[in-house]
Amino acid sequence: MDFLWSPWRSKYIEHFKDDNHTNDECFFCQAINSSATELANNLILSIREHCIIIMNKFPYTSGHLLIAPKRHISDFTELNDDELTEIFQSIRESIGILEKALKPSGFNVGVNIGNVAGAGLPGHIHFHIVPRWAGDKNFMYVTGETNVISFSNEQMFETLIPYFKEK
Repeated sequence: MDFLWSPWRSKYIEHFKDDNHTNDECFFCQAINSSATELANNLILSIREHCIIIMNKFPYTSGHLLIAPKRHISDFTELNDDELTEIFQSIRESIGILEKALKPSGFNVGVNIGNVAGAGLPGHIHFHIVPRWAGDKNFMYVTGETNVISFSNEQMFETLIPYFKEK
């Protein structure tokens, strides 16, 4: 049997030991309150008036982004018009940036609302932008339920941040 060493996954797994997540533990809320010197360490690409754009620390593919409202809410229907507008403008802009920087073949864009829908952080609604390439899911994913990520988050951040700074 072959093993794929992926030590960063342990942080993700440990996150689920306690199901009682509070606002104090919400990584979006923590990221929104980051100082300027913490932006890169927290993989924050942009903090806007109503939302934040951040890289997923546990990506499905390289360049996997998350966009969340600044308000700590879980219910999609509670998003106000300003939040909805800025979130969807940010999704559009992020797709354009990812197209320029990474040249993917397509995208998955979605939102998981609630635990049963797969929300990893059900208390703070967020949208996923997942770049996709032809053949990006191979036998490792299908038979071994293992993703292979080609670039580190640090490399990907350095690739994407100049595009977000232009905006």
